[in-house]
Amino acid sequence: MSDNTQNSFIQRLINLHDNRNWSKTEVARKLGLSSMQRYANYEYGTNEPDSNLYDVTTDYLLGKDDSPKWVTNDLRKFLDANADSMTYEGKALTAEEQKQVRVAMAIIFWERR
Repeated sequence: MSDNTQNSFIQRLINLHDNRNWSKTEVARKLGLSSMQRYANYEYGTNEPDSNLYDVTTDYLLGKDDSPKWVTNDLRKFLDANADSMTYEGKALTAEEQKQVRVAMAIIFWERR
């Protein structure tokens, strides 16, 4: 794993358990690990965790995809189909702004879960 990918992976992993207010010990227990240290090895990049626990894809953990798997394909298809027609105050959105809309939508759906 490249350094950038590993850093992104580790940060996302930390954010996921922090957002749920889970301790490393609690995550280790949920994963069926015998110790918190075994989970900590995931954050050190020596082991790969089970992305199903967090309901995200491994691509999300690795920073290759900004949309957790619970963002439905229908929403993704809608955003893909309408990306060129997205506007704000009558002005077309740039590619970066379109990406930000996608991230915002993911956050909105994450919060509602």
